[in-house]
Amino acid sequence: MIDYLYDPVTEDVLLLHMSSCNYKSVFHRHNGYEIYLFLQGNVNFYVEHSCYKLTRGNILTIRPDEFHRADCLDSSLYERIAINLKLPFLEQLSTLQTDLHRCFSGNLKERNHITTLSDPEINEFLMLTQKLKAVIHSNKYGDDILTRCYISQLLLLVNKAMQNDKVERSPNIMPKLLSDIFELIETNITEPITLKMLSDKLYLNGTYISRKFKQITGLTLQQYIIEKRIALAKQYLLEGQSVTDTCYLSGFKNYSNFIRTFTKQTGISPGKYKAT
Repeated sequence: MIDYLYDPVTEDVLLLHMSSCNYKSVFHRHNGYEIYLFLQGNVNFYVEHSCYKLTRGNILTIRPDEFHRADCLDSSLYERIAINLKLPFLEQLSTLQTDLHRCFSGNLKERNHITTLSDPEINEFLMLTQKLKAVIHSNKYGDDILTRCYISQLLLLVNKAMQNDKVERSPNIMPKLLSDIFELIETNITEPITLKMLSDKLYLNGTYISRKFKQITGLTLQQYIIEKRIALAKQYLLEGQSVTDTCYLSGFKNYSNFIRTFTKQTGISPGKYKAT
């Protein structure tokens, strides 16, 4: 069971080809942009306000501000490839003509996270990741260039697949209750959010709401709300807001609590984060 909420990526590029059984994770985020290819298993994949029943060849693009989790529905083998890219590295790969960051763009709630690769595209993706694996940590002459080359080809493949309107889109199977909860939290993130408020808005018992939310996300409502406020605070700090203004703009009502919570959740104080 993966129970972290924030999983920092330290390298410019992180490539993982993983297989496991009975895998579960809670809603979490990274500080990198993730390309995720599903190869086999019986898995529901949650990303922000959406849920998808995965099939072989499904590929998802996930931004640092987007919560996501995989939920294995049985004990069958779960195989996937994940590539995480730091933003400065990703931006260096684009040109004026070709924006390789495009597959990650769009409104948080409305953007398309998922498409499906054809069998030839899956084979090409696997071939490129094998080539990337051979050079990604190498200090040999030219291997840094090859790393950028293979990642550029992977991003080009993903971007073209995302733009292919002929591919049937995977349906969003997120339960309506969860969609409604996410919407209420998103709309009121800078205001006090209580279980009673959610109960009154949804006309449902608070205990039932809490239980269903934890069942789907792996988090308590309070954990999720705090994480969303921390994500918002990071955005304000990077935009140049002061630490004090960020505290209140992101929904924290107590400055000392904001400093303590931000530092605990991220491992760095708001002031130091702003200076990075």
